[in-house]
Amino acid sequence: MGDRILLVEDDERLGRQVREHLDGAGFAVTWLKDGDAALAHDFRPYALVVLDLMLPGAYGLDVLKRLRETAAVPVLVLSARSTAPDKVRALRLGADDYMTKPFWPEELLARVQARLRRPDLRRDGALRFGGLTVDLDARRVEADGRAVDLTRTEFDLVAALARRPGAAVSRAWLLENVLDPDREATERTLDVHLSRIRRKLGRSGGRIATVWGVGYRIDAAEGA
Repeated sequence: MGDRILLVEDDERLGRQVREHLDGAGFAVTWLKDGDAALAHDFRPYALVVLDLMLPGAYGLDVLKRLRETAAVPVLVLSARSTAPDKVRALRLGADDYMTKPFWPEELLARVQARLRRPDLRRDGALRFGGLTVDLDARRVEADGRAVDLTRTEFDLVAALARRPGAAVSRAWLLENVLDPDREATERTLDVHLSRIRRKLGRSGGRIATVWGVGYRIDAAEGA
């Protein structure tokens, strides 16, 4: 049995097509058909979530936000909405990819396979990026074999990047979802936090890259 994939899609015909293609490629698919069921579901056992946005019950973006609070699972969003603001909003909330309807199930399968070909960086309950280790459950960070003393906000920023290795996380998303809005959550404050984190991480601080005009990224490549 292959990787487990969670499909959240209310359209019966499309859902059957997607599940058949994923099953045929060797994946183990769990199919949910409404947002409320998805909100109550445990996302952690899955290698990937395929998420429709227009769902009965809870809206897909609410499901996405809840997922990002509880799991590091990659998310591929499906939506009939094709405008740039809709795509940007989903990506800022933590989506890793975005496909507009209608689409060929073969294209979806190709994107799923491409996403899952990325190396699994989690071992022994922790995420590892060369000499940098981020233990999300224990809220502990090690850099080149030494424990790093981070504040709550600093750890939450590192964790937000570590959950999406190699992906650019926008400043807007970090400001809205990590920094305290009651304590002057500005882009300048965010940049100061990231600068301080890099200093604390020492040599491993170079793995946190600035993506100009977007935000920040943790570099997952071994040579980084």
